[in-house]
Amino acid sequence: MASHDRFRVFGGSPLRGEVTISGAKNSVLKLMAASLLATGKTTITNVPDIADVDIMADLLTRLGCTVIRSQSQVSIDVPQTPGHRADYDLVRKMRASINVLGPLVARVGEAEVALPGGDAIGSRGLDFHIKGLEALGAKAHIEHGYVVAEAPHGLTGAVIDLDFPSVGATENIMTAAVLAKGVTTIDNAAREPDLVDLGEFLISMGANIQGLGSPTITITGVNELKPTTHATIPDRIITGTWAFAAAMTRGDITIHGARAEHLELPLEKLASAGAIVTTTADGIRVRMDVRPQAIDVATLPYPGFPTDLLPMVIALNSIADGHSLVTENVFESRFMFVNELSRLGAQISVDGHHASIEGVPELSGAPVEAHDIRAGAGLILAALVSDGESTIDQAFHVDRGYPNFAEQLQSLGAKVTRE
Repeated sequence: MASHDRFRVFGGSPLRGEVTISGAKNSVLKLMAASLLATGKTTITNVPDIADVDIMADLLTRLGCTVIRSQSQVSIDVPQTPGHRADYDLVRKMRASINVLGPLVARVGEAEVALPGGDAIGSRGLDFHIKGLEALGAKAHIEHGYVVAEAPHGLTGAVIDLDFPSVGATENIMTAAVLAKGVTTIDNAAREPDLVDLGEFLISMGANIQGLGSPTITITGVNELKPTTHATIPDRIITGTWAFAAAMTRGDITIHGARAEHLELPLEKLASAGAIVTTTADGIRVRMDVRPQAIDVATLPYPGFPTDLLPMVIALNSIADGHSLVTENVFESRFMFVNELSRLGAQISVDGHHASIEGVPELSGAPVEAHDIRAGAGLILAALVSDGESTIDQAFHVDRGYPNFAEQLQSLGAKVTRE
């Protein structure tokens, strides 16, 4: 997608209708990377139509795989010996590229992966990844902008205690440990639904994993894994975005394919803001008839409030009745987008990890710019409740996480164009 594309939004229309949730971005990219663990053809279904899937497909192709993508499916044919170097020109485009590290060390005995890029939301050090691989017996270090890891004699199970329940580190340790000799225990492991999805994908390949979704994951290594077919879980962050959109615009959206159990805390918060949240046969429905009440939120690793929904909750609070405090505990630069939201008339002051928000009855349209995927979505939601016209620049960020966002908004009655 052209990086100079922008969204043009005319505010004032409540969103009403139905949407269907696609597969999770934060899951599918990790599944694609983990396909490297088995020779032969692995097929992943319920694949979202987003730019990052193409980037991961390019990366796997460079590693020697044959990748075929059709509609909502991707098949990855992995050679007997994949390549081991993931170059900067691709890796800089998205952080999920680092997920090839664990599979390559386990499978090939070596990996060189460029330090990842992606969203401008703060540093996410790779210390936990490196320490985890070293605990399994690999030699790992950073040189010339690459993470270099070697385990020519294979990996050996270990007890690994993470200082922080990092999703990426848990994933890389888990995908390395499935082929290690002996038993690996990950304490203080991440519990995100996307991580559980990856674990279930590995189990379907023949891995022996216990404790998914709990703080302690136990992995007993096996000699080899086999290709598999697996459906990606629905995207809980897109689900949450639509739920907040319904509440902010005083609309009524039925979200098909949504899993309420993956969003318990955000949905509770929306209910306390005044939304009527009900579960349906295949998802959830969110409607709002009144101005939202301000809600205090602190982001935390799952099952806490997701950092990826922080822009949405700040946008909601900016037009809510009352004062709110939003605390970010995961990424230090999430609040970069607050400056853009202030251009729309939001009354927000930031002090370190805290944003203090005084709700106003209505925002006013203005040109703004997206710095990352979720900030872009949050700004579009804010533009929907602004008087007049707004433009949101750097549309490509939104494309990386939200398939056909403008078209879906139009189907719900929003006055949105893309140019």
